[in-house]
Amino acid sequence: MRPLYVVNNYGQFNHLILRSLRDMGIPAELVPNMTPPEEIASGCRGIILGGGPTMERAGNCSRYLDLGLPVLGICLGMQAMALARGGSVSPGSMGGYGLVEVEIVDPDEILKGYPLMTNVWASHMDEVTRLPEGFTLLASSRICWIEAMANPKERLYGVQWHPEVSHTENGRLTFENFDRICREP
Repeated sequence: MRPLYVVNNYGQFNHLILRSLRDMGIPAELVPNMTPPEEIASGCRGIILGGGPTMERAGNCSRYLDLGLPVLGICLGMQAMALARGGSVSPGSMGGYGLVEVEIVDPDEILKGYPLMTNVWASHMDEVTRLPEGFTLLASSRICWIEAMANPKERLYGVQWHPEVSHTENGRLTFENFDRICREP
């Protein structure tokens, strides 16, 4: 089975995403975000766009959205997805990392199994402030309206929080659900 590719956007948790997937028995590889899209398309069955410090260092992330593969964007990865599809990103009101209570308003396939309320570990230095066309709101919090989003038709999913860290409740579910999505035709 081809692996999932974790796209390294120079975030402090990208290696932890890889480790989490491997600990769950999900084949995964970490790849640089400047990898040519054709190499990405031929080597994996799904893409996770990891977090990172700035959009200027997001490399080819926006080009990976057009490969016909499922994509999960985490933090900066979600923001890169939103911008590439016509959404908006702005500085958040809360800044750095912290615990956030999130309400799941539509679990879709990526948040399947989550309770209605869950605690997550997230950075809100920047956040998606306008959904791109074709995307639906999946989760919200009192500090950030768009905590998670999806475009099921394109199999594009994004979460503002970090499912790979131990402070995030149910983070494992996000990866299990994404792995299942990547196995479906």
